[in-house]
This record gives sequence, C-alpha cells and structure tokens, in this order.
Amino acid sequence: MAPDRGGRTASPLAPGVVAALADLPPPERAFASDNTAGAHPVVLDAMVAANDGHVTGYGDDPWTGALEAAFADLFGRPVGVALCFGGTGANVVALHTLCTRDSEIVCAADAHIAIDECGAPEHITGAQLAAYPWNAAGKVEPGQVHDAAARLGRIHIEERTDTPHVVSVTQATEVGTVYSEQELTAVVAAAHEHGMLVHVDGARLVNALAAWGYAPAELGAAGRALAATGVDVVSFGGTKAGLVGAEAVVFLDPARAEGVGSRRKQATQTASKMRFLAAQFLVGLEDGRMLAWAHHANTSARRLADGVTALPGVAAVYPVDTNGVFVTLPPAAIDPLAAWSHFYVWDRPRGLVRFVASWDTTDEDVDRMVAGVAAAVAAAGAEA
Repeated sequence: MAPDRGGRTASPLAPGVVAALADLPPPERAFASDNTAGAHPVVLDAMVAANDGHVTGYGDDPWTGALEAAFADLFGRPVGVALCFGGTGANVVALHTLCTRDSEIVCAADAHIAIDECGAPEHITGAQLAAYPWNAAGKVEPGQVHDAAARLGRIHIEERTDTPHVVSVTQATEVGTVYSEQELTAVVAAAHEHGMLVHVDGARLVNALAAWGYAPAELGAAGRALAATGVDVVSFGGTKAGLVGAEAVVFLDPARAEGVGSRRKQATQTASKMRFLAAQFLVGLEDGRMLAWAHHANTSARRLADGVTALPGVAAVYPVDTNGVFVTLPPAAIDPLAAWSHFYVWDRPRGLVRFVASWDTTDEDVDRMVAGVAAAVAAAGAEA
C-alpha cells in the first residue's frame, strides 16, 4: 500500500488491478522523486578527482575558491556562497542569515519550509512563518506580499520598524510550476517596496531555469536573468539535479552574507571536506551540464504527462512546467500501481498523485509507466 505524504496508507489492494499489472514490466527507474535517482557519472568522476591528496578543510581549498568565482560568473556579479549538504539545511542557513529572532517569513502555506522541514526554519532561526494559501498555480502573489506587509512587524498596535522580514518563494514550486521572470520580478518588487528581502528555495532551480527557455549553453544568461529579478538569496539545489548531497546558498549581494559562516555552523551544515561539494558544482555548472540534465527531466515529465492524461479517468491538476506531473487517478488504481512502481500519493482524498522525472529517466521508463497507469485505470474501472 502506498503511503501518502503523511505516511498513512489506504485499504487493501484491489485484486483486479493487481492482476492487471502482474505481467507488465515496471520502469527500471521509478517516478517517486528526483531524490531517488543516483548521481551523474561525471559528478562521481569529479569527486574521485578531488580525492587526490591532502588539502585544507572547511572550504579553504582550490575547488571551493573556484566555485565562488564560477557562481559570480553565473550571476554576472560578485556573490557570497555558502555550500551545504542538505536542502533543508541550505534553506535554514539562508533564512537564518537574513533573519533576526523576531523576524517573520512570508511563504506559501504548502511551501517546503512550512510543511516538509519539521519546523527547522523556525526552530533554528527563531523566526515565525507567515503562511498564505498559494494560488491555482502554486505561487505566492504580489498582493499577498502587500497584505502581509500591512500586518507584519507589529506588537499589538505598536509598529516595529527594526525587524527585517523575508519572503520565501519556491522555484520551481512544490507542484512543479514556475514563476516566470516577470512574475518573480513582481513578487520581489512588492517585497522590496516594504523593505523585505526575498529568498528563493531553489531545490529544483535548474528545472525552473530550463522552463524559462534557456539552453544549456545559456546557463550564464539564465543566471543573470534570475539576478535581474532582484532576489536577495538563492538556495541553489544540486542534489535533485544529479549531484550527491550538494547544495549552495548564494547571496546576490555579498554584504548580505555577513555572518553566514557562523549560521552555517550552527545549522550543522559546515562540511569539513568541502572540496567534494564544490567539485560537484564545478563540473555541473561547466558547459551548462546541470541545465542540460534539467531539460532532459522536464522533457521526460511532459512525455509522461501527455501519455497519462490521454487516458480516461486521469486528469491533470497543475501545468507541467518542470519535471513534476500531478494528476488524479481512480482511487482503486493508486495503491496497486504504486506497489508496482513507486510514486507519491500527494492528496489521497482527492486521488492526487505525483510523478517526478529525473536526469536519468529514459523514454522506456516513461512508456512503461504510461502502460502501467493505463492497465491500472482500466482495471479499476472494470471493478467499479
């Protein structure tokens, strides 16, 4: 039985659906998450190359120094960089550096920092999340930022003017949609109008940049376009993009990075052998490789979405901008299908499930998944 995001399971598997799937080969690479994919071989080769000899730890090494220059080149400006080894850790380090203990962080109600990080941002930063319902595309809107600014920073009726506040947006969003350059610029402008800073949770940032239409050779142009929106700090995800436990916090204004070393240490995200994190990003950014891998994952997701949404009883819920596919399935089809090839049940009462493609997803994987969904849905219909 497939657990939903809360770990709960449903009723016993429908026997007719199980039988319909019994003779079908499942995909070799499942669609549960891009976290389940391995690392790209060139990334492993880069780690092996970095393993040669002794170098100073904690970031005082040639790889980490080179990466800071690479990120500056990517964004077209001097930046501050703090490498981390967890997505939650990267978000915490970014937010902790921007916040004081009486700050408030505006985010979507279903943002990763709100429901998937076990309270870590609040626990470590001491700040409070101010969560707002997202719109039909899974995004925070400028109007919500203005509404938040009207009530943030007050103790009863006394207005506080010395507390920095932060807006945290997820790019790509939790449901795989993407803020356009214009949408992100508008959110940033609304935040800056009220003296608020903007953090981007970019666990799948390269997928979003690919969705913006930038080719791998244009990774630098994509980075400069992101910087031009005015965002203040980015959690630049590597793990979901083909790296091994490598995340980067990038401050678009180096002055905002003041104190990040201490904040990273407090968040237990300071890697002693940091060269292995930096080496991964260096090879991933070189020649736009990470963006190429993201394009492949996004294309695989669209192929999967086209296949399953053509089936009766399957409906798309969100646009497929990146590598996530969110569809509703007949209830009886969900658990047998997930037992056959793992994916996540996003919202069981709605029958909403999520499929995620990865850098290594093949067309055969997609076609096998579509065939499995077709068989499960047909059998579920026959049993109804």
